[in-house]
Amino acid sequence: MKQTSRYPMRRVIVAGALLIAFVAVFVVKLVEIQVVRADEYNAEAEQVRSDSRTVYGARGDIVDRNGTVLADSVMRYDITLSPKQAKAREAEDPGQLAKNAADLGAALGIPAAQITAVIEQSLAEDADSDFAYLAKQVDVAAYDRVSALKVPWVYSQEHPGRTYPNGAVAGNLLGWVNDDGEPAGGLEAAQDQCLAGVDGTVTSLHSLKDWVDIPGTERTVKEAQPGGTVQLTIDADLQWEVQRILAARVAEVGAEWGMVTVMNAKTGELLAVADVPTVDPNDPASTEVEDRGSRSFSAPFEPGSTFKALTAASVIDAGQADPTSGVVAPYRITPGNADINDSDYHDDERLTLTGVLIDSSNTGMSQFGERVSDEQRYQDMLDFGLGAKSEVGFPAEEPGDLNGGPDYWATDDQTKYATMFGQGLTTTAIQVASSYQTLANHGVRMPVQLVQGCTDADGTVTGKPDQTPREVVSAKAADETTAMLERVYLEGWLADQWNIPGYRVAAKTGTAQVADGQGGYRSEYLVSVSGYAPADDPQYVVSVSIFDAVKMNSSAASAPVFRDVMSQVLKKYRTVPSGAPAPELPASW
Repeated sequence: MKQTSRYPMRRVIVAGALLIAFVAVFVVKLVEIQVVRADEYNAEAEQVRSDSRTVYGARGDIVDRNGTVLADSVMRYDITLSPKQAKAREAEDPGQLAKNAADLGAALGIPAAQITAVIEQSLAEDADSDFAYLAKQVDVAAYDRVSALKVPWVYSQEHPGRTYPNGAVAGNLLGWVNDDGEPAGGLEAAQDQCLAGVDGTVTSLHSLKDWVDIPGTERTVKEAQPGGTVQLTIDADLQWEVQRILAARVAEVGAEWGMVTVMNAKTGELLAVADVPTVDPNDPASTEVEDRGSRSFSAPFEPGSTFKALTAASVIDAGQADPTSGVVAPYRITPGNADINDSDYHDDERLTLTGVLIDSSNTGMSQFGERVSDEQRYQDMLDFGLGAKSEVGFPAEEPGDLNGGPDYWATDDQTKYATMFGQGLTTTAIQVASSYQTLANHGVRMPVQLVQGCTDADGTVTGKPDQTPREVVSAKAADETTAMLERVYLEGWLADQWNIPGYRVAAKTGTAQVADGQGGYRSEYLVSVSGYAPADDPQYVVSVSIFDAVKMNSSAASAPVFRDVMSQVLKKYRTVPSGAPAPELPASW
């Protein structure tokens, strides 16, 4: 008979004994935790808390056409405290709270009483309050000063802040971000979908005794994602120079404000949009509220005589005149129920269309303008981009007002004729620049561009602007209008004040009354100059408007700005000087 081995049974018995001993150890430990030392462990647990905090996704940069950073994110810190713990420490060590508050106040530059008030108010609202803000978005230096104090009930959170390295350069376009990280106007708001980062979440355990995170307990719940980069068409160096030129002239002539727009004549790209006064986005509160945006987009005005170039182009495009066509232009005419006069009294003048532009005759332009139907003239205005917001989509942008168009003009002869020479309707500075871009580009309007696109963190480019051209008037009409504007530049009353040697220039002045919003006009004037160069191959458009230049309330206030800005643009981009001289055109017949 085969004998059964006793060794397998012995191994089973040994394994069972070990298992029983192992379980016994856990039972003893469990009894110790839940019974013997329960109070001790509960007390320790009360001193540990799970904390969930936001990890902010950095906001993307705004850069100019060359990559120069105009807005970026830097690390800032929110200084927070535990009111409950502050009060508990005070109970343990009377007088310590006052000392800590004084030290913190000195570190942050705020009164100690403000710190104790935060604590008292938080506890009044919630006796167990464990969180309150002491200061938001402080810089690294302030953070270091606070950290060095080692106040146990004070801690900090990283919070990316916004900075604008070039100060007020393009500040009117950029807008700013407030202390809560919310965009406040300008491109910060318009491009927020691109710029805004996606916040993440991290959890950890920390001790309530010293508020320090317990090592090894941090866990990322959601990764933070940075925002994208917005690239503008603006040239930061040119923008700075244009703002400097305009600011000096606004101060010199005692004006209330001014605007300058520089546009690429071939593409519709805005190279500079200057508003004076402007705003430093690093300190917007130092600027009056009405000066913090961009009037170039948001302040419609009656353009005055710069508009006559558009009417002339419409007349030529309709086949109703050419640069040498003539009219007799008296000082005053009264077509229908309208009463139209020129700015200064004169005898009847035999003016060509070119002469009408040189002399800026309202009566002469009215006679040419009435040759085109109201419907066609209105459609041309719409095609020039008037009466509608530009393609930029700038916050608070205004569309301007064409005053009802043909239906209204049929009932109001005064408005009908006034719109032929730039009164009785409103435009923005951007629209005026765009209209002159159309003339400079042989009658083809390009969409206005301020943003080239958004580059996401992964390199994907979105938001590219529309670049679809639209013919507004024929090349013949645009080019003949350009030739007439060259004669304005050479023979007009400001010829010696806006001369740019070596280049042919097409330009027109304007002096417009300012509507009071109640059907009448104020005493102030808006004086302007718009034009482009080189006229034989237009590359750049410059439009200048200055409001209420009390020391020189005429286009002479704007002419030097046009000259200096256009000269700077032509030099900066190394534009080839003109060759042949401007064509000769008669001003009278």
